[in-house]
Formats: sequence, structure tokens, C-alpha cells
Amino acid sequence: MSAATALPLALTLGEPAGIGPDVTLVAWTRRAAEGLPAFHVVGDAAFLARRAAALGLDVPVRRVGPEATAATFAEALPVVDLEMPVVGAPGRLTPGDASAVVASIERAVEEVRRGQAAAVVTNPIHKHALYQAGFTHPGHTEFLGDLAGRFGAAPDGVAWRPVMMLAGPDLRTVPITVHVALAQAVRDLTAERIVTTARIVAADLTRRFGIARPRLAVAGLNPHAGEDGAMGREEIEVMRPAIERLRAEGLDVVGPLPADTLFHARARAGYDAALCPTHDQALIPVKTIAFDETVNVTLGLPFVRTSPDHGTALDIAGTAKAHPGSLIAALKMAAAMSGAA
Repeated sequence: MSAATALPLALTLGEPAGIGPDVTLVAWTRRAAEGLPAFHVVGDAAFLARRAAALGLDVPVRRVGPEATAATFAEALPVVDLEMPVVGAPGRLTPGDASAVVASIERAVEEVRRGQAAAVVTNPIHKHALYQAGFTHPGHTEFLGDLAGRFGAAPDGVAWRPVMMLAGPDLRTVPITVHVALAQAVRDLTAERIVTTARIVAADLTRRFGIARPRLAVAGLNPHAGEDGAMGREEIEVMRPAIERLRAEGLDVVGPLPADTLFHARARAGYDAALCPTHDQALIPVKTIAFDETVNVTLGLPFVRTSPDHGTALDIAGTAKAHPGSLIAALKMAAAMSGAA
């Protein structure tokens, strides 16, 4: 699809008090140098103009409809204005901004559903601030899973099941359990969860990334993958049966493998994605290897969603210290995955 005919990307506002607005504005200034696809921000145009001025950035901001994004993008930052003014003082959370943050996500997803945008790219949210305003989802991923219902039933007729993947230039990782306490993650690590997650990852690596036969590696939960039961039996009683089921279905899956030797360069050459039992087990290696280039991708949805791999970083918001690399990578990956590149 050519740049002239491609649908734009819908970029959400994110937490206004954080660095999302900062990296959005800087990314737009680098649009030509980075070859960025056309995107618009779903949010408050006046707020973004104020933040640009505060950062000393020459970024004209223009209110547009989604259809005018491509024609506007070269000259001004297009903003689909929600008509929900936000305060967003850098580093200082404003409870009243929460409704605009949530509305931005909902509107971006709706634009994709209506065929007005090719994909959703989300700026980081501040979960605690949203919880105080009544937000009931553990995070972005779970909220997007609910919004996926607007696209109709999932292929299995039940519900869409979002799966988080962190994707960098040299490593992709998937946490099998996500936003739960570590003790709860161990309880949640069932054979069925492993099988379902692996199926979704394999399907979307083919559908979204063009990998004909994805190779999946599964990390063990315990030290040395349990050492044949000496350091835990989850590998024997839960993980191996799940992997055997997946292999019987024809998927290329190995494991459970010791996590401490799974992420060096030679090991990474042997798989396309590593599935890890816990959140930090998956996120630490990929962020360590390429923090500024890693993208948070949600698999298992009827639409493409990417996001920077960092948080709101309230401590550096408004200081011009935030690095836009992860957002730039997220925009490029969303375009490639959705055919908008």
C-alpha cells in the first residue's frame, strides 16, 4: 500500500502528565528523517500546542478529521480533538484528565473499526491515576481485549484473548502471566494458559509478522527449569504436558528451558519468540537488550496495537529528556503489521 493511499495510525493521548506528549511531539519533528507513517493524535489539540511551546518545539498543531491526516502530516501534527480539555501539567497527575485518557483509547479503537485508521498506537497510561477515577482493568492490554468485542465474536465464538509481546530488533518475549503478583502468577500458570498463549503467538507471528513456521521457546519457571523436579515440579507436571500438546498440533515448540541461558545471542538465534511464565522474566531481557527500540505489541486482537515499552516517567515529563525511540519503533511496527507502511 502506498503512503498516499494508506490509512493513518491512530495514536492515543496517554497520561497527559507523563512523557507521552513529549515523545509524540519529538517523533513528529523527526517524521522525515525517520520515514514515519502518517499518524494523528486522538486527544486535546490545545494541550499539545501548550506542551510543544513549553518544550521549545516548533510543532504546529492542527485539528483534523481522520481522513485529513495524510494531507496534514507533512506540515502540522494532526489531532482528532475529543473536545475534552486536559490539564496535564508535567509530573503532576490531574484526576480530571482520566476520562480523556480512556476516551482517547476508545476512540482510536473505534476509528480502526470504522476503517478510518489502520492501527492503534498507545502512549503510556498511569494505571493508579485511572484506578482512582474508576478504571477497572489491570492495564491497557486487558482494556483493549474488552474493546475488541466491538469487532464481533472471536474465531472461537467466545472472547478475544489479548496476549502481550515485547518485540525488539533481536528478541521477542511473551509473558504467559501478566499483571498479577508473583505468587498468583505461579498459581495461574496452567497447561491450558500455556497452550492458549502459544497458539495465539504462533498464529499472529504468521499473520502479522510473516513468519511461515514460528519457532517458540518456553522458559522454565524454576531455577534451571526445575532440575528434573529437584527445584520445583511445575515444569514436569504443568509445562511439559502443555508443550507436548502443542507439538502434537504441529507447532514448533521447545522447552521448558532454563531462563538463565535462554537470552544470550546464540540462544536467541534458535527461536522467533520466547514464552516466559512471569511478567518480569519476559520483560527484563528484552528491555535490557534494546530499551529504546523495544515495542509492546498486543497479539490476539482483531486489530493491530503497538505501544512504547516504557511508562509515563513523570519525573522527566516536560524536561525534554525523554527519548522518542520506542514510540518511533512502535509507529513503524504498527504500520508494517497493518500494511500501512
